[in-house]
This record gives sequence, structure tokens and C-alpha cells, in this order.
Amino acid sequence: MNTRSLIFTIYGDYIRHYGGEIWIGSLIRLLREFGHNDQAVRAAVSRMSKQGWIRAEKRGNKSYYSLTERGVKRMEEAARRIYKTRPEHWDGKWRILIYTIPEDKRHLRDELRKELVWSGFGTISNSCWISPNNLEQQVYDLIDKYDIRPYVDFFLAEYDGPHTNKQLVEKCWNLEEINQKYEQFIAVYSQKYVIDKHKIERGEMSDAECFVERTKLVHEYRKFLFIDPGLPEELLPNEWMGSHAAALFNDYYQQLSAPASRFFEAVFQEGAELGKKEEEACSLE
Repeated sequence: MNTRSLIFTIYGDYIRHYGGEIWIGSLIRLLREFGHNDQAVRAAVSRMSKQGWIRAEKRGNKSYYSLTERGVKRMEEAARRIYKTRPEHWDGKWRILIYTIPEDKRHLRDELRKELVWSGFGTISNSCWISPNNLEQQVYDLIDKYDIRPYVDFFLAEYDGPHTNKQLVEKCWNLEEINQKYEQFIAVYSQKYVIDKHKIERGEMSDAECFVERTKLVHEYRKFLFIDPGLPEELLPNEWMGSHAAALFNDYYQQLSAPASRFFEAVFQEGAELGKKEEEACSLE
């Protein structure tokens, strides 16, 4: 697993619930469970800091990293999608974003496309993106972030044919391919769930092992954020495997949750106590 991507997973699944800040030493200790060395972790953290996801704060000779506002927003949006147990109901409206970003701002166009895909938009034609989900706030956040207000138009509309809404979905997303990926996830993780459930019940899995497996589970499942638009129930095919995958993910996650959290808290608390001592020492100087 990529170090930077793994750090994102740990921030989203653990650190954000503990104030959003962690000592670099604790992060290195956690990543060591996955075979990542100190240098790889520091390089990944430095890159994330330059990209505006996290920020550093020095206390004595120790560095602590917390989520920026941008990081918090991304983590919260990801969490809403990862941990929901079933598709939402549809209000019948389509959100349509059309842009004409000039060639000399091509880099903005490329970045915007990546963000739209991640948010769940699909393309109906060149530079025309649609979603049935309530993404108005995300759209205007992107418009402000990339300063592209002169180049975009945003509509809220109903589809009036000549095809059906489900046929419109088929033009914009390959649901069959997404379904296949969900089937692959279920095939792998349904077996792992049964094996680990029995191990935990027999006391054969350590807290550290549960931490690793829970993190791997979330890491693998969150990949669907980049391919599954999170369509409402009314627009999904009858045999939609996404709901089965979500149920399996939640059952497996709950099974690993308590021991995994114990391990994280033990490592995290050590760093927090060191930080407190550093602050006390600085206040006495």
C-alpha cells in the first residue's frame, strides 16, 4: 500500500476522531505495522503538507501534524460516503455543471475533472458533468477553490426524455464494471471476515493485528469512492452489489473495531503525553 494513501486512511478512520492531530513519532510507529520505514513516512507527510492536507506544529523538538480545513472537509465527505449503510433516496433532480475553461488554464481543468469524479459526477458529453446527488455545496466550493466562476454554469433540472433516467445513468457510468469490482471485494472479504471473526472470538488475534486488518479493510473499501458515484436507490440496477458490499464492510469493521482502537489509542496516547510534557517544559523556560 502506498504510504501517503495509507496515512490518509489512518487520518480518516482514526486521527480525526482524536482531535485531528498526531505526533510524527506515533504516525511512524503506526505505519511500521505495515512495513513502512521512517523515511517513507516523513516524505509522505511532507508531501501532504505541501499539498495543503495537513499542517505542522513544533513543540520543543517534536513535530505534530493536524488536518487543515481542506483536510477536514475531505475526510468528513469521505466518511459520509464510506460509512453509510444504504443508498439515499432521490429528489428527482439532476445537478449539471458545464465549463469552458480556456487552454491556458488547462491545469485547472484537469484538477477539476479529478475532483468531480471523486465527488461522484459523470460525463454526459465533453465538459458537461451531471449527478443526481445533492452536491451543490461541493460544486461551489470547487468553483471558489479553483477561481473559475467566469468559466462555469451550474443547473438544477429534471430530465424530460426521450429516454428514462436509468438510461441516462447508463450513458454516464459503467455500473456493470463497478458491480464486478464489488463482487470481487465481497469474494475476498467475506472469507477474511469469517476467518478473523473466529480468530477474535478465540483470542488468536492481537490488537495490533486487528488494527492492521481494519486499516486495510477501510483502505480497500474507500477505493470505491473513486469509481462509484453513490447513486440513489431509484437509479440503481436491481442486482446492485454495492449494498451487499456495504453490509459486509460494516459487519467486518465492527468486528475489528474495539481491539483496533485499543492499539491505536495506546500508540496515540504515548505521543500525546510527550507533547504535554514538551508544552510544560516550554512554559517553565
